[in-house]
Amino acid sequence: MIYSFMVCMASLIVILTVNPEETVSRSERRRLAEKPELTWDNIMDKSFMDDTEKYLLDHFPFRDGLRRVKAYFAYDVLQQKENNGIYVADGHAAKLEYPLNEASVKRLAVKMTGLCQQYFTEQKVWYAIVPDKNYFLAEKNGYPSLNYEQMIRLLSQELAKSADFGYIDIISDLTIDDYYHTDTHWRQERILDVAHHIADAMGVGGTLNFSRGNQDGFTEHEIRDFYGVYYGQAALPMEPDTIVYLTDEVIDAAYVWSLEENIQSGKNGGKIVNPDEAEAVLKPVYQLEKLEDERSLDKYDVFAGGASSLQVIKCPNAFTDKKLIIFRDSYTSSLAPLLLGAYGEITLIDLRYLDSARLGEYVDFTDADILFLYNTSIVNHAEMLK
Repeated sequence: MIYSFMVCMASLIVILTVNPEETVSRSERRRLAEKPELTWDNIMDKSFMDDTEKYLLDHFPFRDGLRRVKAYFAYDVLQQKENNGIYVADGHAAKLEYPLNEASVKRLAVKMTGLCQQYFTEQKVWYAIVPDKNYFLAEKNGYPSLNYEQMIRLLSQELAKSADFGYIDIISDLTIDDYYHTDTHWRQERILDVAHHIADAMGVGGTLNFSRGNQDGFTEHEIRDFYGVYYGQAALPMEPDTIVYLTDEVIDAAYVWSLEENIQSGKNGGKIVNPDEAEAVLKPVYQLEKLEDERSLDKYDVFAGGASSLQVIKCPNAFTDKKLIIFRDSYTSSLAPLLLGAYGEITLIDLRYLDSARLGEYVDFTDADILFLYNTSIVNHAEMLK
């Protein structure tokens, strides 16, 4: 037994040394820990051993296979109903989200009313909540679930104390089939009703070039083998999804300006340029280069380039010159293109990456429609908003 153990340990060391070092985990959709550099300082503060442990855990031989064995053991032997907070029901992987954090809901209301009072006191403001997959899966499959009705009621009550917000109930437009099986996000080709409902509520539904539930006029394009964020976290075998994105002459003519892209470009002496300047870095609405970009670990990033603090989508072929400003999370990346027919300019603001106190430096709120669109995870964890 001693000799066998020593052989196993030696074999693992050899494999770890010989195997090419990976920098990212595609299954977990994250970057792996890098080998720490040995210095006197990190020895003294003990960070070298901590970083080495993280590195060895991330680069352990056969790690993905062992994670899958652990998941099978948790489900089939221990009879656990979830693994790493992820469960699979009705063919969908979902992450547990409970209980309702009422303090977070109130914090979000304070953030929203504060923004309203600071930047757009004279404008009508709308908000909508995107339910996570637990809304459709958790309770009926015996998993704990937060109280969605209480969440919406509490948020509405808090907002009504300070400003005039219009609530758009898009939950009734959705079913579990409108979401990817392995990911948290909704599917663009399935949310035309949602887009039209939002546009109708804001009074611009008549300018969209499609009717509710009707894809006529759109061309479908497929991106196969999409393994969503829950696939790697669950560590269980699941069939990949297919991303479908929709194009037409309106979307094809649009372009995206993002704050990060223009800062990183280094053009114009490092000065941030706006979308109308010649030096601006502009990208298409669907950025297919993300599929080949090693820095992008998520195929969903093809929608408007993925996570960004501030983006402006300009649409020369829109039927109006109206402006829309959306305080958003990642769900909006696939929704915004569907609203381009009604708006010549759509600004997307993600307060997870941009301090709300600095918005006045970048965004002109004059005469723009304002929409807050957050999924329930953001509402229940509003502390992540700056």
